[in-house]
Amino acid sequence: MARNKKPLPLLERVTIEAVAAEGKCLFHWQDMVVFVPWCVPGDVCDVQLRRKKHSFAEGEVVRFIEYSKVRATPFCQHFGVCGGCKWQNLPYEEQLKFKQQQVYDQLTRIGKVELPEFRPILGSVKTQEYRNKLDFGCANKRYLTKEEIKTDIEKQVPAIGFHITGAFDKILPIEKCWLMDDLQNQIRNEIRDYAIKAGLSFFDLRQQTGLLRDIIFRNSASGELMVIVQFHYDETGGEQQAKALLQHIADQFPQITSLMYLDNQKCNDTIGDQDILTFKGPDHIYELMEDLRFKVGPKSFYQTNTEQAYHLYSVARNFAGLTGEELVYDLYTGTGTIANFVAKKARKVIGIEYVPEAIEDAKINSEINGITNTLFFAGDMKDILNDEFIATYGRPDVIITDPPRAGMHPDVVKTILRAAPRRIVYVSCNPATQARDLQVLDEAYSVVEVQPVDMFPHTPHVENVVLLEVRS
Repeated sequence: MARNKKPLPLLERVTIEAVAAEGKCLFHWQDMVVFVPWCVPGDVCDVQLRRKKHSFAEGEVVRFIEYSKVRATPFCQHFGVCGGCKWQNLPYEEQLKFKQQQVYDQLTRIGKVELPEFRPILGSVKTQEYRNKLDFGCANKRYLTKEEIKTDIEKQVPAIGFHITGAFDKILPIEKCWLMDDLQNQIRNEIRDYAIKAGLSFFDLRQQTGLLRDIIFRNSASGELMVIVQFHYDETGGEQQAKALLQHIADQFPQITSLMYLDNQKCNDTIGDQDILTFKGPDHIYELMEDLRFKVGPKSFYQTNTEQAYHLYSVARNFAGLTGEELVYDLYTGTGTIANFVAKKARKVIGIEYVPEAIEDAKINSEINGITNTLFFAGDMKDILNDEFIATYGRPDVIITDPPRAGMHPDVVKTILRAAPRRIVYVSCNPATQARDLQVLDEAYSVVEVQPVDMFPHTPHVENVVLLEVRS
């Protein structure tokens, strides 16, 4: 017979001490750390423990007794439920302080290498409407808060919005999202209203049925807007219903320059392996950076904060110290944004990327901008970047690397050490894995510059650029 679990305690009048990982805060209780979401340092509150381990616990605020002096009023009506912008209650200046400290803590605690004085973090030019891409899910069941469940509100209402952690098959309906300009709100809400009025079915993730599945918005500094509607045809007439919806949206919103759609019969919403069809306009938009134009298709990767991406890449180019004589390797080049951005100051730039479609975009972007000193290769980094490749194409003077969150594969780091470039510019979206790689590179390189860059206001995420120089 199973024993009843002892109820976890309610901790009264605790003071939140500091910001923790993943947008949570923390305080100490007995001999452990307690993590709590949706609060800020200095808040005095009652916290109900929900989970307790040997060295840490997790809880939630059930009552605020005194609000911190370091607090901002959230501007979004969905704050506290939607998990996208967890730091809206923290003034932006304070967010930057904590992000700077996060980079410092991870590089010192994990990397354990000698570090210079950090440059002050570069704050984002925009703190609202800064994203150029948003992805909204569609579901036949909306997410309900605890308070809503207790009321007589209609429970089976379809919704368009964001997935909620722990409720993968339900969608939190989003009326207004502040991450992109308001046009996407108008279009998304019109799609919802039209679909409900026309009796279109919304996707059921568990049953894998329903027509309306997902909506992606992409805009650019050139003023163009791409909308991609993902359908799931599971009954006769589904394609006709989809095209009627698309025509309605095209008529209502002439601002859409590229309207695209697809029929996705897979179990997940990823579109990298799907055929995407054009309903209106071209199959791409153009992004602008300095005097460069970048072609962005429905599958293209591009930094989602356009203005801040320029500052991030400017830091990387400055750290590279190019004079026009260098051979540069751009690892994890994506669509060749950094490669093309630095090409005019280098003798030659070689970009390597896993995704073949991205490499094709990189080549097109060089061609569009009249850049002739780039060369791109598609394939797994650890397989392409080897001693034979370097012997064939030349030993790099500078390596710029911008890996995914997992950091660089150990084999890639070893190859870099053997290649022995004079400088390495390491751009990272995850300072923890960056610190791990720096520890390995420390045998031959010293860190001479560290520049944190905030790409995602109101979230705990931070980018970091490190310059390494070969030890003499």
